[in-house]
Amino acid sequence: MSAQLTTLRDQLKNEMSSNTPNLQSMGQLLTQAKIVLIELGAFVPVAGKTDPNVLVTARDILETGAYYSIRIKDIASFERYIAQLNTYYHDLAPHLPPSSQMYPLIGINLLRLLSQNRLSDFHTALETIDLDQLQSNPCIKQAVDLEQFLMEGSYNKVWSTRSTVQGEEFMFFYDILISTIRHEIASCNEKAYDSLPLSDASTLLFLKNTEELLTFASERGWKVNPAEQKVYFTTEDNAAVEIPQEQIITRTLGYARELERIV
Repeated sequence: MSAQLTTLRDQLKNEMSSNTPNLQSMGQLLTQAKIVLIELGAFVPVAGKTDPNVLVTARDILETGAYYSIRIKDIASFERYIAQLNTYYHDLAPHLPPSSQMYPLIGINLLRLLSQNRLSDFHTALETIDLDQLQSNPCIKQAVDLEQFLMEGSYNKVWSTRSTVQGEEFMFFYDILISTIRHEIASCNEKAYDSLPLSDASTLLFLKNTEELLTFASERGWKVNPAEQKVYFTTEDNAAVEIPQEQIITRTLGYARELERIV
């Protein structure tokens, strides 16, 4: 096995485990590692043709790359790393020792799919997981429970789980999920109410204070009246729609005459 690949793997792991990882340095190390993997024929691995030790090292590097992608907030990159790791976690599983990072990363990926409202992909991913892990593994169960809360419409339960979310990577996608839910609730509020008291709007949207509500209201194009302590929902849906009555009547009569001729 390439000593260079092992060195790169160790450097990446040491950097990721530090309190203040140098993300720029990690990006450069990952680029170098990918080049070595290509040279060793391990970038697109094939069971029986690639040294198992190289495959384990390659898996370690890809796992670190997945965590690195979250640290730099590159969701597309994280998705690519997960796609590559799926080969190691499923196709090559019989030929490799288990990975301690497999279920944490699968759990994070499930949370990503929820945050992007990709429920069909979420359930497809669940089908690849051993049944005993769905409820026994905390990383997987966390995502499964959140999906159940979403299906029930129990957004308050989703919000209340924030204190139990562990790890920077999980929290990154959890916050995106909360943002997605917040905008869903906002859309419903716009259709159901003309206005709401600021305190009620903050509670419904899981916002901590008036300052956060003002920022969110600005994003949605709402109007806030500080004197009345109310937020007014002004959306395109509220605009008056002019119905061309005469044109519709004329066309309808024309269609009726044509039908009479046909009959």
